[in-house]
Amino acid sequence: MMGPSHALSGSAAWLAGSWALYQFANVSQSPLEVAVGTAICAGGALLPDLDMSGKVTKNQGGATVARTFGVASLFVAEVVEKFSLGVYTATKLSKDPRRNNGHRTFTHTLPFCFLIGWGTTTLAAKYGEWAVVAIVFIMSGLALRGLFDKWAERAGWVIVTLASAVIAWFTAANLSGDRGYPLLGMAVGVGCFVHILGDMITKNGVPILWPIPIKRRMWMMVGIPNSMAVKVGGKVEVVVLRTAFTVISLLSIAGLFIPSVLERLNSEFFKS
Repeated sequence: MMGPSHALSGSAAWLAGSWALYQFANVSQSPLEVAVGTAICAGGALLPDLDMSGKVTKNQGGATVARTFGVASLFVAEVVEKFSLGVYTATKLSKDPRRNNGHRTFTHTLPFCFLIGWGTTTLAAKYGEWAVVAIVFIMSGLALRGLFDKWAERAGWVIVTLASAVIAWFTAANLSGDRGYPLLGMAVGVGCFVHILGDMITKNGVPILWPIPIKRRMWMMVGIPNSMAVKVGGKVEVVVLRTAFTVISLLSIAGLFIPSVLERLNSEFFKS
């Protein structure tokens, strides 16, 4: 799927999960916590495509996530793509085809989801507020680039970077509780996992079973039959799936906050 669809799917997953926790486990979050978690998950849903690099010196090409912070993020994508290709080459078996790029390899696996989520949590826990600011800055930038793709394209990476800095500063100044915000790592990991699920319904599939060897292949691409696969950038993705993700997000927001608003209005009415 394309970047905006991945970001929307991450938002929908986090909001729906937050609603479910509130509804069935009585786990409540403040509006800011929900907003931060949603932004982190939306950004995390773009991270796996860091293995799709572009032209660093020309500031062109690459996946949506690679263009977020201009040449800097394109360079990171180039490094991630080469690292992913290296992992593929080092671990491939006799029936794995030879590749000249690392797209849809290591960053599209469950171990990557776990490692990036665990790493985020560890950084936040160890370095506290400064790590949280850095994480929110990067992930909110990815979320802005994915959720508001056309605006971000027009505004340019400098404006996106400045907006991300403002979001990170506001979060640090107003987010209460544990400085590490333990849900950060979970939000990143969930976002990556949702990305993998999204790519599984497209034609090429993903190596979700890696590193389990199957029939002398380490990098078995798993997905739905091609006859049922969603065309990347096609009407099903752009119209049907994005609409569904948006509706899920809006319903989840309503379920999270409308009851408390009505309860507050009720109490104010009876007080008067």
